[in-house]
Amino acid sequence: MTFTVPPLVGEQSSRPAVRQGLLRRLVRRPLAVAALVYLVVVVILAVLAPAVAPYGPESTDLAKILQGPSAAHLLGTDAIGRDVLSRLLFGARPALLGVLIATATAVVIAVPVGIAAAMYRRADRLVSPVVDVIMSIPAIAVLLMVLATFGQNLSAAMVALGVLTAPGMTRVIRGAALAVVEEPYIEAARVFGLRGPAIAARHVLPRIIGPLLVNGSLVASAALITETGLNFLGLGVHPPDPSWGSLVSDGAAAMDQSVWLLFIAGCVVAVTVVAFVLLGDALRDTAAETWSGRRERTRPERRQRLGRASATHAPTDGAGEGVDSDALLAVRDLTVAFPGPSRTTLEVLQHVSFDVGRGETVGIVGESGCGKTMTGLAVIGMLPPRASVVAGQILLAGRDVLAMPRKTRARLRGGTIAFVSQEPMVALDPLFTVGYQISEAVRRYEKASRSAVRRIAIELLERVRISEPEKVAKLYPHEISGGMAQRVCIAIALAGHPDLLVADEPTTALDVTVQAEILALLASLQRDTGMAIILISHDWEVIRRMSARAVVMYAGQVVERGVTAELMRHPSHPYTEGLLAADPHLARPGTRLRTIPGAVPQPEDWPVGCHFAARCQYATAECSRQAIPLLRAEDNRWTRCIHFDRFRVRAAAGD
Repeated sequence: MTFTVPPLVGEQSSRPAVRQGLLRRLVRRPLAVAALVYLVVVVILAVLAPAVAPYGPESTDLAKILQGPSAAHLLGTDAIGRDVLSRLLFGARPALLGVLIATATAVVIAVPVGIAAAMYRRADRLVSPVVDVIMSIPAIAVLLMVLATFGQNLSAAMVALGVLTAPGMTRVIRGAALAVVEEPYIEAARVFGLRGPAIAARHVLPRIIGPLLVNGSLVASAALITETGLNFLGLGVHPPDPSWGSLVSDGAAAMDQSVWLLFIAGCVVAVTVVAFVLLGDALRDTAAETWSGRRERTRPERRQRLGRASATHAPTDGAGEGVDSDALLAVRDLTVAFPGPSRTTLEVLQHVSFDVGRGETVGIVGESGCGKTMTGLAVIGMLPPRASVVAGQILLAGRDVLAMPRKTRARLRGGTIAFVSQEPMVALDPLFTVGYQISEAVRRYEKASRSAVRRIAIELLERVRISEPEKVAKLYPHEISGGMAQRVCIAIALAGHPDLLVADEPTTALDVTVQAEILALLASLQRDTGMAIILISHDWEVIRRMSARAVVMYAGQVVERGVTAELMRHPSHPYTEGLLAADPHLARPGTRLRTIPGAVPQPEDWPVGCHFAARCQYATAECSRQAIPLLRAEDNRWTRCIHFDRFRVRAAAGD
C-alpha cells in the first residue's frame, strides 16, 4: 500500500566537536602524569639495568658497609658493601615481571569469563559457584605449595597468584557487564545478527574498561606486594640475586645499625604500589570521559550494488486456519509464558495467529500492554529472560523456527529477519560512530575490504535518505537527531538484506513531520527490496497508511484480524470499535472524543472468558463462562467476539 507524503526535508547536523585522545586527557591530571612518568622510568631503568647500573648487582666493597648516600654510591650500600642503587635497578626486573605475569593471568581469565557470565545464564550458573570456591581457598597456602612443587619458581607463583585473584576480578567484570548487556543497543546488536564474541569485544568490553583498569591496578599492586613478601622470606629469587624483597629483608636485619637501607627499599616498593593505584584510577576516569570509536579512513572504491530485491507477491489474506503456502511468515497458536509461583506458568500471549505474505505489510495494533511487542520479540527470537514459547509454531518460509537449534535461529536475525525499535537512540552504541556501527553490520554479511565496507555503509545512509552521508557517518549517536537515528537503525537493518522487517512503533518518539518521512521511507524501501513488514503501532493512522491487513491485539490475544480498510470501516469486535472511536484522526470535528473505560488487565488478572468483558458495553454472562475462540465473522475477517452479529447488523444498516 502506497501513499503520498510531502517531499523529504534534508536533516542538517552541526560539525562534530574535535575529540581528544586518551593520552592528551590523561596529561591534564598531575598525579596521573607523575605516576605514569615514575612507572615508565622504572621500566626503562629495569630493562637497561646492565647498561645504566653503576656497579654489578653482586659487586662488594667490604670497606664501605651500610654507608649512606655518597658520590660513589648514590643510595648507599648494604651490609656487605653492595651498591643499593644497582641492586634496586636489577631487583626491579623480577618485581615487574612478576607483576606482569600475575596481572595478565588475572585479566586473561577474568575478562572473558566475567563477560560470558553476564551475557549467558548457563555460563553464569557455572561461573558463580566456581568463583565462590576459589575465593574461599587461602592464597598463601596455594603459593607455598606452588613454590615447593616448582622449586621456588617465582613465575609459577605469580601465575598461581593471577589465578587466585581472577575470581574477584571476575565478579567485578560480571557486575559491570551485566549493566551493559541489559542496554537496548546490545539487544539491537543481536537482532542485527552480530554474534556473542563480536558483541562482547566491540560493545561490552569498551564500556567496562573503567572497572577493568581499576581492578587491574589493584591486582598489580597486590602482585608487587606479594612478590616482595615472598622474596623477603627468601622463597622467590635465590640469593645473592637481587630483588626488592631481599633488599627489604637486608634492611630489616640491619635496622639496629642503620635504618637507611630499610627506608629506601620500603619507599621504592610503596611508591610503586601507589603509582599503580593512581594510574589505574586516572585511566578509569579518563576512559569514562572518552566517547570514541574507531574512525575509518575512506578511499575511492567502486560502487557496489546494494540490496537484494525479491519478487513481490500479492498480499495473502491469511484468514484460514491452515498455513498459507505463499506466506513468508505464519504464526500459529503462539503462546508465550513466564515462570510463575509454585511451578506454574504465567501466560502473556495466548494462541496468537496471523500470516505475513511476501512483500506485504501487516499492522499489529492495540494499547500498551496488549502483547504487540512481545509478539514481535517472539518472531525474531529475542524474548525477555525467563520467557519462553510454550505452544504454537512460527513458520518462516515453511520452516518452523522454534524447532531450529539456537545457533541456527540466531543466524536468521539480521539476514532474514531484521528489527527496528521504537527508541533509536538507545539502539545505537554511544561509544562508536554511525559509520562504524553500519560497517559492523555490513561486515557481518559482506566479505569485502574495509574501503568497500565503508562505501556500502555510505550507500546505505544514502538509501535511507540522509543528506551528507559521509559527514553523518563520522558522527556519534548523541550528535544526530532522533529522526536521523531512526534512519541509521533502518540502514543497519537493511545491511543484511532481510526478507522480513519487524518495526516496533518506529515513529512513536518522532514529531509528525519526521513520522511521515519515516513511513514514506519504509514504503519506498519495501517497494525497492520486496521485503515484508510487521508494523507494530498504537496509531490507527499509521496502520491505515502502511498496512494492507491489520491484527488487533488485546490482553495477549488476537481479538480481530482482517483487511485494514474493511476492519476500520466495519469493526467486528467491541475493542476494535473502541480503539477507532478514541482515535483523534478519525473523530468528527465538534464531537466529543470517546474513550474506553478502565485499563488493560495484567496477565495474572486475565479472566477465563473474554479478556475485554470488564470494559465492554456489549458483554453478557455468556462472555465470561469460557474462553472465546477466534471466529470467522465473514470472508477474510476473524474476531474473538460471540456477539459479532450485532456489528454485522449495524454495518448493514449503515450505522
